Amino acid sequence: MNTRTLPRGSLIPADIEATLSELTVLRDEMVAAACDAPILAEHVHQSYAESARNLLNYLALRRHDIRPLQARLAQLGLSSLGRSEAYILASVTTLIEVLQKLSDSKKTPLSYEPLGMDRGEQLLHEHTEALFGPPPNGRSVRIMVTMPSEAAHDYSLIHELLAAGMDSLRINCAHDDARAWGRMIEHARRAEKALGRPCRIMMDLAGPKLRTGQINAGPAVLRIKPTRDDFGRVVKPARVWLTAREQPQAPPTVADASLPVAEEWLSRLQLHTQVTLHDARGSKRDIEIVDITREGCWGELHKTAYITSNTVLVIKDQKGKKRETRIAPFPAQEQAIKLVEGDVLILTKDQHTGHSATYDSFGEVLTPASIGCTLPEIFDDVRAGEPVWFDDGKIGGIIDSVQSETLRIRITHAPGGAKLKSDKGINFPDSHLRLDALTPQDIEALEFAAAHADVVEFSFVNTADDVRALLHHIDRLNAHELGVVLKIETRRGFENLPSLLFAGMNLPRFGVMIARGDLAVESGFERLAELQEEILCLCEAAHVPVIWATQVLETLAKKGAPSRAEITDAAMGVRAECVMLNKGPHILKAVHTLHDLLARMQAHHSKKRDLLRKLQVAQQPALAANCTE
Repeated sequence: MNTRTLPRGSLIPADIEATLSELTVLRDEMVAAACDAPILAEHVHQSYAESARNLLNYLALRRHDIRPLQARLAQLGLSSLGRSEAYILASVTTLIEVLQKLSDSKKTPLSYEPLGMDRGEQLLHEHTEALFGPPPNGRSVRIMVTMPSEAAHDYSLIHELLAAGMDSLRINCAHDDARAWGRMIEHARRAEKALGRPCRIMMDLAGPKLRTGQINAGPAVLRIKPTRDDFGRVVKPARVWLTAREQPQAPPTVADASLPVAEEWLSRLQLHTQVTLHDARGSKRDIEIVDITREGCWGELHKTAYITSNTVLVIKDQKGKKRETRIAPFPAQEQAIKLVEGDVLILTKDQHTGHSATYDSFGEVLTPASIGCTLPEIFDDVRAGEPVWFDDGKIGGIIDSVQSETLRIRITHAPGGAKLKSDKGINFPDSHLRLDALTPQDIEALEFAAAHADVVEFSFVNTADDVRALLHHIDRLNAHELGVVLKIETRRGFENLPSLLFAGMNLPRFGVMIARGDLAVESGFERLAELQEEILCLCEAAHVPVIWATQVLETLAKKGAPSRAEITDAAMGVRAECVMLNKGPHILKAVHTLHDLLARMQAHHSKKRDLLRKLQVAQQPALAANCTE
């Protein structure tokens, strides 16, 4: 080879030989890893036999830092292996063959033929279709939507979601019951027939939910207030819904308060009737009736009022006679514990005694705030000095001490002060919690899913033994065609991902969900993007379809308008095989938006690869003309 013809910075023959030698050693290790490991036909489903071997090849490669090697390959204009997960051994072999030709080296034959690019991509497509069904027209990435409780009673909601682009209906088994789940599935099957579009039924097993217990109830007082501007002027009165207490009806639109009253009294209301009351402070307030319907009446309140179940509403009939009604009893308002950094919080085994801190007349703490937890068995597994997080990472602390019935936690993270409510998640990211991944409630839900659903999602899976426990119940139920999605939402689950993938390959229909909510809390928000990237790489090497989940277009679904960051995040969902949306008042709009976004983005991305489609902005001849002036 004439080195004088090589441009400056190019590799000399000695460098080519060194690169070839390094690649050959890597390939030998990759081949040995696949040949030596006990991944035989009986250990994985036949549809994943090639995928298991490719994953072993990939894991062997990733035991090394090959970034210097990648840089040298890029200098030669060769593949740097950054996009070859699905067919890694074939890519390394091709590079070796190219370098052998450049260096006149002899070709070293492989002991077996590696799967190529076409086969690797074909396997991922086959596994994706087995789990999610055929792709919709114009879009390869599927859309999954979590159902609200109302879907059990509202067929039109499911019909509209399926028409808008939903491909999978997700039922969260932590909510509702088998009767409600059955109605949701009936609505989905009916919508499938009406629209001629398939819809996969996905049921999420709740898992061992570690959450905060109940907080002592506060007074049954309802605060109703209008919206004011910065100068305290009312710009929007409070909307009050009055309904018959004998047969209460939900307000047809958003209300600031819903008050149940006597039906006979309600029937006397007319437009512009002034309803007078004296609230809990003794302040006189008026509610003006602005609309009357069969289900109830709308009123407007222009001053803040504190309403209790003893509050009396008064009107005058046409003869000037007063008519009164007493507001029906309503439950106490949900309480919250206010916490700031430096506070002490006592976590107890008793789930029903939560309360805020009490103070003396000088503002010093008498009794620290306290709240229970739903899984008291974790007290045996946690240690002083370990971190704990509440409510998806909004509040964090360090365990000061562990007693038989309590944990004393020093709050270290509560920016600006934060409120902790009941039924909020608790995470112990550094603690080794010995919790069964399948609860008795999960097993009941699994039995329902085996008869009615297409796929189950396995929450808080940490080890291959957890997967094998699920497979045992699937065998017991003879539900071998039931798809399984492993939700990676703990640090242990991520660290054990390779063994989880091999365990999941026992199934013909298998996937992974990046459950970014708990995973971010467990691993640290700053590491989430890194972990997300590694999960995508490992799953592509295993030809396992991935669900991109948690807070996708959440602001859009809840408030009707997305943030710019949400749009960018949702667009990156094109790197997965499915994107999950959570429920919200504007979920239909979110599905429309996501469908359009994913359809557009698939012209630019395929998994990790950028696709160089024709760019309209590159067609401007004035750019070149300007450069010559």
